[in-house]
Amino acid sequence: MSEVSPKRRVWGWYFYDFASQPYHTLLITFIFAPYVTEALGDGSAAQAAWGYGVGIAGLIIALLAPVLGAIADRAGGRIRFIWAFSVLYVIGAWGLWLATPDDFNLPLILCFFGLGLIGMEFATIFTNAMMPSLGDQDKLGNISGSGWAFGYVGGVLALAIMLVFFAESATTGKTFVGLSPILGLDPEMREGTRAVGPFTAIWFAVFMIPFFLWVKEGPAENRQPIRVAVRGALPELAQTLRHLPQNRSLFAYLGSSMFYRDALNGMYIFGGIYASGVLGWTVIDVGVFGILAAISGAIFAKIGGIADQKFGPKPVIVANVLTLTCVAIAIVFVSRDMVFGIAVEPTSNLPDIVFYILGAMIGAAGGALQSASRTMMVRQADPRRTTEAFGLFALAGKATSFVAPLTIGFVTDLSGNQQLGITPLIALFLIGLFLLLWVKPNGEKFEQWSAPSSPFV
Repeated sequence: MSEVSPKRRVWGWYFYDFASQPYHTLLITFIFAPYVTEALGDGSAAQAAWGYGVGIAGLIIALLAPVLGAIADRAGGRIRFIWAFSVLYVIGAWGLWLATPDDFNLPLILCFFGLGLIGMEFATIFTNAMMPSLGDQDKLGNISGSGWAFGYVGGVLALAIMLVFFAESATTGKTFVGLSPILGLDPEMREGTRAVGPFTAIWFAVFMIPFFLWVKEGPAENRQPIRVAVRGALPELAQTLRHLPQNRSLFAYLGSSMFYRDALNGMYIFGGIYASGVLGWTVIDVGVFGILAAISGAIFAKIGGIADQKFGPKPVIVANVLTLTCVAIAIVFVSRDMVFGIAVEPTSNLPDIVFYILGAMIGAAGGALQSASRTMMVRQADPRRTTEAFGLFALAGKATSFVAPLTIGFVTDLSGNQQLGITPLIALFLIGLFLLLWVKPNGEKFEQWSAPSSPFV
């Protein structure tokens, strides 16, 4: 077999973002989540239930991610881990077909959704850990931004296909362009919308092919059997966590990203549910909103990658966290009868227009922020233990990932108001911004805080 060129290897790595993005775009935000609201018939109840379900999945990810990373650094063979978690992704996504409107089994559906989410998040640990091998450090910002932009392109294409050919309106039974769902899918049973699960699974399976063909690992030195790796990795991980505060920059960055990424995920998870419950949007309305957000995300992920390469990831992160904080505040003041304190007629389009603009800003800032965040992790991490570092990064992203969904669920339950339920996101963004004060743009030098026997002792 001929050796894969570096350029093709980078493109293969891009295809993971392209293949996996529809889980975010179609399931978490713009098609399936609003359908849950319609199926339950109560926006507040849907937002609370979704919050609890996603929060539990996030807790599982937080507990296991750093362990998997530590094991992988010892056992090697990241590709086999990606294969295994890809299977979970496909099973979890496909299972959402069972969300029938006449017998909507919420616990079962949340289990399938959580399984796919866990598969995606764990696979991402290993694909992110491959990023340092794709180019020199000063090129990684652009590589990360380009990959994230390509992922958004995948999200836009998948969403457009769903809106044109599958997802039907609950009232008309027609898709966005007035067609009946293709393949003879029954609109009364919402089969066009429910097909988003199998569609997402098939999309992932097909577009992961370039990744598995073109992304190859070099021979790993001192590779250990899984059993040996588990026995050695767990004590070493415990030591890593115990001594982590010695690296103040890395420690502060993990803390900062823990909060601002949780808040951003809260925006993604609840954006569609919020628009459906507060503004009365249909699945199709939310889908159009999603296309606009994804397009802006693709454009600004690329722009953010260029800025990252020129100025470094920290300024990009700060600018986008500030932007998202302002957006979170603005969302609270948008409803069907009120926009920023100004009363509007129930038939007014102003709330919709404002929310479209806010959605574009979420997509733009979110794409650039996530791209710069993984570049910053490369700068903060010990290059000898990259997978463990990205396991800790996943831990940071999920250690409080249950906080945004659960607090949103709790505040929504307590107040009975979806607008007030969003307010915890503002506090999370501000905490993340404050902790960035202690983050060094290029990280610490590891020899200054680690003994020769172990990079974290």
